[in-house]
Amino acid sequence: MLLLLPPSETKHVGGTNLTIEQVHLSYGQLNEARDAVLADLINLCKQPELAAKSLKLSPRQLGDIEANLAISAAPTLPAYQRYGGTLYKAIGVESFNAQQVNQMRSHVLIQSALFGLISATDRIPWYRLSASTVLPKVSLKQVWRDHQEAAWARLTGGPIIDLRSKAYVDLAPIPEHMDSFFVEVVAEGADGSYRALNHFNKTAKGELVGAFVRAKQAPETFAELKAVAKKAGLGLERDGKTLYLITSEVVRA
Repeated sequence: MLLLLPPSETKHVGGTNLTIEQVHLSYGQLNEARDAVLADLINLCKQPELAAKSLKLSPRQLGDIEANLAISAAPTLPAYQRYGGTLYKAIGVESFNAQQVNQMRSHVLIQSALFGLISATDRIPWYRLSASTVLPKVSLKQVWRDHQEAAWARLTGGPIIDLRSKAYVDLAPIPEHMDSFFVEVVAEGADGSYRALNHFNKTAKGELVGAFVRAKQAPETFAELKAVAKKAGLGLERDGKTLYLITSEVVRA
């Protein structure tokens, strides 16, 4: 079983002196696409006014343009440590031991706008680029739809549990023929009906990932994944290719 996560806009700075040119990202079939996206992003950032508009930067974020220009020589961190948004905070990566890091390496993937599909333990630099960014020459949707098929074809190990936001699902859809399930976070009403949640969406997904990684043995079946979710205080139900991750608004309020 594989868990597929989105990146986060919030990222931790720093890392070791190993640069993106010295490390080897998983799924080398994507390197041509990665190079094309990075080159177009750097060219964009050489035009600061256009970059600020395209990257939707506030006046306080203008330093991100210089940071993007320095990506090739920037320090790197494992992706699960680089990303610092709500989902990743809920995973609780700061308390991982060696076994749990290995679980991340074996079972957790991340799909970003800049690097495409990577392992959660691949080392990446700080960067600013989102799924909605419009680059001057490269269409993010087109480049990842054209190239990521080769990476999808390499995935083995059971169904893909897709925890991405819809923007990243749209950026690189999982092929229909693959065994995958999209996760939707919901609250269960008194009448048993489900209502989609926005506020606790990322938190609940992160808690599921954290429970998965901390399990003594990685879940291989839906029943085992449901048991892991239950330990995290979450329900899990399946409807076709959708998994409903059920949380209680009352408990979380």
